[in-house]
Amino acid sequence: MAALKKGKNASATSKPWRSLALILIAIVALTGGMFASGHTTPRLGIDLAGGTSITLAAVPEAGQESAVNKTNMDTAVSIMERRVNGLGVSEAEVQTQGTRNIIVNIPKGTNSKQAREQVGTTAKLYFRPVVATELAGGGAAPTPSATGDGSEQDSGKDKATEEATDGSSPSATGSPSASATAQGRAVTDALKADETPSASPSGKAGDTAEPAPSVTGGASGADGTLQAQYAALDCTRESVRAKAGAGAKAADSTVACGQNSQGQWQKYILGPAAVDGTDVDEADAVLNTQTGAGWTVTMKFSDGGAKKFADITGQLAQQQSPQNQFAIVLDNEVVSDPYVSQALTGGNAEISGNFNQQSAQELANMLSYGALPLTFREDSVTTVTAALGGEQLEAGLIAGAIGLALVVLYLLVYYRGLSFIAIVSLLISAALTYVIMSLLGPTIGFALNLPAVCGAIVAIGITADSFIVFFERVRDEIREGRSLRPSVERAWPRARRTILVSDFVSFLAAAVLFVVTVGKVQGFAFTLGLTTVLDVVVVFFFTKPLLTLMARRKFFSSGHKWSGLDPKALGAKPPLRRTRRPSAPVLTKEA
Repeated sequence: MAALKKGKNASATSKPWRSLALILIAIVALTGGMFASGHTTPRLGIDLAGGTSITLAAVPEAGQESAVNKTNMDTAVSIMERRVNGLGVSEAEVQTQGTRNIIVNIPKGTNSKQAREQVGTTAKLYFRPVVATELAGGGAAPTPSATGDGSEQDSGKDKATEEATDGSSPSATGSPSASATAQGRAVTDALKADETPSASPSGKAGDTAEPAPSVTGGASGADGTLQAQYAALDCTRESVRAKAGAGAKAADSTVACGQNSQGQWQKYILGPAAVDGTDVDEADAVLNTQTGAGWTVTMKFSDGGAKKFADITGQLAQQQSPQNQFAIVLDNEVVSDPYVSQALTGGNAEISGNFNQQSAQELANMLSYGALPLTFREDSVTTVTAALGGEQLEAGLIAGAIGLALVVLYLLVYYRGLSFIAIVSLLISAALTYVIMSLLGPTIGFALNLPAVCGAIVAIGITADSFIVFFERVRDEIREGRSLRPSVERAWPRARRTILVSDFVSFLAAAVLFVVTVGKVQGFAFTLGLTTVLDVVVVFFFTKPLLTLMARRKFFSSGHKWSGLDPKALGAKPPLRRTRRPSAPVLTKEA
């Protein structure tokens, strides 16, 4: 066993090139990915790139203080993100701060006045009848064909039915267009009442006391101005989508855009709003295990909303596709367009289809926002100019350069030749940090702000500390009288434990800081945690193998006075030598 263990250790320490090759391949691969993505510099935060920071405070309605909760705040953040993105801003940050505030950071190049108007007003949610729809590039929207027995081929589109009082479900009439979603989510393929519908005065489901809004038969039925807007509407252009239907009132017909399940943009002519978003009492994402429908979205209407919803679905059920559809419109964008086959009079509805938990929750949040008892007050607006951001970045880089220069100077004076290994290791760590930060910008939206730069500067000291721990362990072994190569291998296990414990404490502090703080301080915590992990990678896969290789060079192994490993300068003990035991006395037998 002893021979086997010795041979294994010898094999592991004799091939340091493997670790060096592995980390160099990783650097080359990450650098190639950075250039391939087109993002060769880290994304800068608002404090470095310039822009506008808006602080909004939640104001609940009278007697609705409990409405300021995490669910409602997260829903508001989701809506505001949609609005800001609708302005063509791809690098905006919308996040909660504390329990009552929302911070909106918008980078330079954006109309700050328009952005303030967008994020500061309450979202508008309407249920509108569909007059006409087609793909944005032209052509009719895809529709499923109906079979002769009244069943319908599965197309992944929205379908509206209602359960009869005896529990049976009628077959669908007509066919839907592709359902639009806000972010390309999975689209629904059925909308049904989740409770038995109440009987109308005539005793038949679908009868209504008042006439529902009328629906025109197609685009030709709309007025000339609306037809012209519809013909010119190009929903594939983000700037056009942001303005589609702008200024339209609830009582007006309008045009709108929406995205279907294939990721294609559709354009719509929509009739006057039949149901307001405030008529939705609540909407929830529910996992339906009883019918096997999977994740569904349930809606519960107010008393007035239930009646209006029954009216519009009763009218639409008598139309042909696409006039048997109604569009759920949030901030002038169609997020879903289910079709109906009969009036839904139960006051509760369920949307089911190709949902997962996330997509169901997103749609439920959007439906809930129409009844969200919250408004937002603008507390403060801070404008950061690009010039000021550039000055802050320059100052941060200068501070980092000074800190790095001082560390390098200390290493040169104290460790001499060993400082070469430390400096190269620092360069490897810096390269990895830069490349990963550049990739994290487009991947997870990481933005390098001033606190994050401070975290990177602090990391220089953490990384240098790991080198010092290792080097001092090696020098301790040399002081004991051992030569360099065995000193490196004997010092590594003890140094490794110390480095791991130290880095774990730093990473734990960064993780706690990231969880309990908000805003820019999280940038400091994230950078500190990232560089701490990279410190472990560099020390294990670069610094240690490189020192193993350098120990084989005469300059280091002979203890040159400029190597930093001179036994005489370190006060080494004389080499350990084994002494022979005195031979036992030979006894002779006397004659």
